Amino acid sequence: MRQHQSILEFARVRYLLWALVLCVVVIAAYSWHEPPAVYLKPYGGTWLGYTLGILGALIILWLMLLGVRKRSYRSTLGSVQGWVSAHVYLGASLIIIATLHSGFEFGWNIHTLAYVLMMLVIGSGFFGVFSYLRYPAHMTANVAGETLQTMLLKVADGEKKCARIALELPDEVNAAVDTAVRQAAARSPLGASFWRQLKGGGRRHPMRLLRDRLVTQSTKDLSAVQAKAQELLVAEMSRVVSLSERIGRDLQYRALLQVWLYFHVPLSFALLAALTAHVISVFYFW
Repeated sequence: MRQHQSILEFARVRYLLWALVLCVVVIAAYSWHEPPAVYLKPYGGTWLGYTLGILGALIILWLMLLGVRKRSYRSTLGSVQGWVSAHVYLGASLIIIATLHSGFEFGWNIHTLAYVLMMLVIGSGFFGVFSYLRYPAHMTANVAGETLQTMLLKVADGEKKCARIALELPDEVNAAVDTAVRQAAARSPLGASFWRQLKGGGRRHPMRLLRDRLVTQSTKDLSAVQAKAQELLVAEMSRVVSLSERIGRDLQYRALLQVWLYFHVPLSFALLAALTAHVISVFYFW
């Protein structure tokens, strides 16, 4: 197995092939199945319907064991990467299995609720796969060989340089720089709520706004020394803004890698509860 192999390519897409074969077999069985005349059409209460229902339920229960496998560091039951690959493909196969199990019969009941929850779990899982395949590369390109800690240190150092340079400029500029530094610290996504980090830094960074104002501001009332100082200040502020935006994007990418779990995990347990109610109601009432 080559290094950095994608979960979708694990073991030469072994689990994709398994899922495809499973779906083909299920579709063929559904197509060839002739339900008793009393049912008129394929139905969840036929032998095929029960078989597909049991198969789907077993797959769901196995999929939920992934969290246990991830924490079983000494387990010899396959690699975590293999489990995740199978989790993705077999989870996707439930779209076919559960739909055929339902016989395309939906209504305002616990059975349809279980189906809808399953589709939401699968949809959130698809977003999770998309996130883990897309955002790590963006994160690597964004930090450009640095770490979050080093970028934070550079921002702090840059802000201090801005404050020192501003001492050579008129009082209103000095005060504006001080205010921008304090506002930037207050609005920093670092240490902010998860949803604030998810939104990213945006384009209204206080240092950016002040820098843009200074760029368009006339320097005719400044001495040659002050004009040079303002030029240095603008350059240093641009560096701080660039680093701050990279920090904001890094935190945003990290949040995007986690946000789907806020839906996927709770929905999975809701699905398990609805599935249990579905099974009990079927065997109790039918």
